[in-house]
Amino acid sequence: MPKLTVDGIEVEVEAGATVLQACEEAGKEIPRFCYHERLSIAGNCRMCLVEMERAPKPVASCAMPAADGMVIKTDSDLVKKARNGVMEFLLINHPLDCPICDQGGECDLQDQAMAYGFDSSRYAEKKRAVKDKELGPIVKTIMTRCIHCTRCVRFSEEVAGVGTMGAVYRGEDTEVGPYIEASINSELSGNLIDLCPVGALTSKPYAFTARPWELKKTDSIDVMDAVGSNIRIDARTAEVLRVLPRTNEDINEEWISDKTRYAIDGLKRQRLDRPYVRVNGKLAPASWDEAFAAIKAKVSGLDGKKIAALAGDTVDCEAMTALKDLMGKLGSPNLDCRQDGSKIGGPRGSYIFNSTIAGIDEADACLIVGANIRAEAPIINSRLRKRWRSTAGDFKVGIIGEKWDPTYKNDYLGAGPDTLSEILEGKNDFAKVLEAAEKPMIIVGMGALNREDGDAVLAATRAIAEKFGMLSGEWNGFNVLHTAASRVGGLDLGFVPGEGGLATNDILDAAAKGDVEVVYLLGADEVDMSKLEKAFVIYQGAMGDAGAQAADIILPGAAYTEKNGTYVNTEGRAQQGWRAIFPVGDAREDWAIVRALSGALDQTLPYNNIDAVRARMVEISPTFASLNVPSKAEWTDFGKAGEMKSEGFVSPVRNFYMTDPISRASVTMAKCTEAFVKDAAAEKVA
Repeated sequence: MPKLTVDGIEVEVEAGATVLQACEEAGKEIPRFCYHERLSIAGNCRMCLVEMERAPKPVASCAMPAADGMVIKTDSDLVKKARNGVMEFLLINHPLDCPICDQGGECDLQDQAMAYGFDSSRYAEKKRAVKDKELGPIVKTIMTRCIHCTRCVRFSEEVAGVGTMGAVYRGEDTEVGPYIEASINSELSGNLIDLCPVGALTSKPYAFTARPWELKKTDSIDVMDAVGSNIRIDARTAEVLRVLPRTNEDINEEWISDKTRYAIDGLKRQRLDRPYVRVNGKLAPASWDEAFAAIKAKVSGLDGKKIAALAGDTVDCEAMTALKDLMGKLGSPNLDCRQDGSKIGGPRGSYIFNSTIAGIDEADACLIVGANIRAEAPIINSRLRKRWRSTAGDFKVGIIGEKWDPTYKNDYLGAGPDTLSEILEGKNDFAKVLEAAEKPMIIVGMGALNREDGDAVLAATRAIAEKFGMLSGEWNGFNVLHTAASRVGGLDLGFVPGEGGLATNDILDAAAKGDVEVVYLLGADEVDMSKLEKAFVIYQGAMGDAGAQAADIILPGAAYTEKNGTYVNTEGRAQQGWRAIFPVGDAREDWAIVRALSGALDQTLPYNNIDAVRARMVEISPTFASLNVPSKAEWTDFGKAGEMKSEGFVSPVRNFYMTDPISRASVTMAKCTEAFVKDAAAEKVA
């Protein structure tokens, strides 16, 4: 490990570290525009110049490897003069339009010009102008502001894997943009906005909406998929204006998907802001007392087996806990959190991402079964691409299911269970790849588990994991990829059929026959509502989607930005999100609605605040005792070996941009669907 001296301070850094990293280790701030910790080194902005002993001129610290015995100065007169000069060059063509630039207040160029620049310019020549590029519904371009740091180029190529951006022409004529006029077709394109150190790339939906100092910033958790990305919600008064990523090295690093970032405008449309009761076939506004009285009139004296509850994909664990306890008091074993009818449950190791998301960085082979990871979990797909790049392509990936472009080299093995059987029997060449790997992993998607033969598929994937060394020492490479933010939490809480209870598909069939008379939909909008026409439907949620249209009673709940809630991501990590704004109208937090309803039904639940609900969650599952830590699950037998149908696996996500009531109500997601989803009108929204 090299030792070097930075401004008289001796520091020791890891082999391969740069001088810039050594300077930061010594507590010195080094300005930069092109350098980014997660991208390759470009060394083209020259803002990070430092003085190195015996060097004839200042060196770019981001591109200079740290070596033993180096003596570095970061605050000498030479360094200050060099940085002044670099900043003067960068501003030669940069327009002075800070007052109307959306980057104002968050602009690296603005901040560093104050700290390292002159108070005037010696250049009187006219500034050049560059034509703006059309990059799609998400990214707004004003390319005259571009300083050619190439962060966007490197992100597109290295992280997103789309290779859309590049630099054309030379010298003063250099322009950054797509080689061919085209939108950036990537689920991660919004991250370009965060990376851009100037106002060249800004948010098109957010343009001219607010200044950063006007916003209240709240830490929270994303619910658009099951990854559990850490986010920051920025709100002004009673309106959420934007969502930005928070750094979490174990989950999303510092990236978020476009749906996470931009679906929030759906929260302004089709909102449920007061209770409704269906009278003479039409929903009419009502008070909370009237809605509860109508429910009591229907439920009182009814056999518990004629009552059922379904939890949706974005529900928080507190709400599921309260509803589970209420169903228990009503004597109903019919409850399920698996809207898609997937065959998961039982031992915890059978339904979580056991290797953890960060564990992908250790794997050396991966078999993907029944999952389009790019559409179902873009952040995990980017992690797989990162691993593939870090091994120079030696990370082998095999795909069973639909054909899709994962943005990294892969072997397409087949469409369905027949290929799975071939691998298990050693008849497929990819079996040799798994045998040779030290830390192989398998990722099983909902496209493989939401079928009638899901139990058999689960058993087959478990057998592959056991046969090919995916369970050795501390390594567990058996991973289930969920698509719903509430799914793992619901399974941990036991929000599944009790003894003699009915699962989702059975509940729907029983309701169609009239055997189940009352169905409680807790944010559940993805089931076949036509089967609920004979049932008395109670819908509790924030959006006026399919469930609300089928409801006899509507109880307005809070959206994820409007409540404190706990969510367990696909790797089994419990995390808490915080309320950014208050619920709209008469809407209330979901657990509080269920608690109030229990009192109206004379089945009062034993908690009056969220802390008591969370204490109850810990009683049910130890998962909730430790936040932000994925607890390891014991490996036991699961699945049920049997005959698997030959039909190929099909991903449940047909349109990445519209998967839930919030994103379906989003104008921005509608524009993305129109721009990027082929035959959007014919696509089944899933």
